[in-house]
Amino acid sequence: MRPMNDLLSATGTTIFTVMSALATQHGAINLGQGFPDYDGPADVIEAAAAALKDGRNQYPPLTGVPELRQATAAHNRRFYGLEIDPDREVVVTSGATEAITACLMAVLNPGDECVLIEPLYDTYLPVVKLLGAVPKLVRLSPPKWELPRAELAAAFGPRTKAILINTPMNPTGKVFTAAELAFIAELVERHDAYAICDEVYEHLTYDGWRHIPLMTLPGMRGRCMRISSAGKTFSLTGWKIGMITCDASLQPNVAKAHQNLTFTTPPNLQRAVAVGLAKDDAYFDSIGQELAAKRDLLDAGLRALGFETLPVMGSYFVTADIRSIGFMGDDVAFCRTITEEAKVTAIPVTAFYAGADAPSHYARFAFCKNEAVLREALERLGSWIAARRPARAAAGD
Repeated sequence: MRPMNDLLSATGTTIFTVMSALATQHGAINLGQGFPDYDGPADVIEAAAAALKDGRNQYPPLTGVPELRQATAAHNRRFYGLEIDPDREVVVTSGATEAITACLMAVLNPGDECVLIEPLYDTYLPVVKLLGAVPKLVRLSPPKWELPRAELAAAFGPRTKAILINTPMNPTGKVFTAAELAFIAELVERHDAYAICDEVYEHLTYDGWRHIPLMTLPGMRGRCMRISSAGKTFSLTGWKIGMITCDASLQPNVAKAHQNLTFTTPPNLQRAVAVGLAKDDAYFDSIGQELAAKRDLLDAGLRALGFETLPVMGSYFVTADIRSIGFMGDDVAFCRTITEEAKVTAIPVTAFYAGADAPSHYARFAFCKNEAVLREALERLGSWIAARRPARAAAGD
């Protein structure tokens, strides 16, 4: 048989699938993959069920049903002061991952350079490479994950076409500051580049931190493609509904990319998401408050067990230093070991790096779970750590 696509053949199965399968195999509590273990708002789910029975189940418009495009425009105005034309500046996709791919497709040609910031969601790099573009990696370093301005500036050059930025950031929990975003905006404008903005955790911020879309900064309105996720905002990750907001000059190419990926997205789910986006401020305020309580529970529990954890300003995840409990293997070994022995699953943070010498002593734990599940996971980890102490003492560790 002739060889298939070299890049895809060399790309492993996503770490989230691998670890979730391992969790199922060993009966482990899955704090690895970032999905809630509870359903989203009942009225949104009821709207989806009702929409299945209203006789509109054929192909919806390519760019999304009017209700959701209008709701997306209203959402942009309500939270960010962005005036968006729902007919010319919104594209609805089958999930945010497709949205990211469509936006990259819309602007990148073979040989173009695209700046990516590590640690990064593991689909960014393969998509950039599949498009024949050249990734330019810039690395944030723990524990503060501050933007390395000199390195970022050096990554931009004559061939730079785009930057892909994720804020609030997975897996770090970082929310980019206004000063950092202004620095990125200046580079984007100076190099006549585009910005693909993965903002799926936009409403999941804590401790007074607020998400600032890059699109709201001076000069960025026509250069940004802003990606939102109904799955993250409404705890309905299986619905796979993404929304792209972009300037009318960018929307046709984004829509053509979407046309050649999935063409359209289930109409009943789109109409239900429109209902969700119209919910009152109390709902959007409550998302962060409820998740902050879960974050605090997991973070305090991990610290009580001896883990050192990193600050979390947004997203679903707490990052813990595995060396702080005396585990001397790497993060992959740790995540496999606790899945098999403690019956708790986490994600190795090296999965979010492409370059060499990534820090290999951090694990990512998802806290978007019911409190009872988080408490049980902490109890299992505590029992596992206690059981390891005699063995370590006998070995002289």
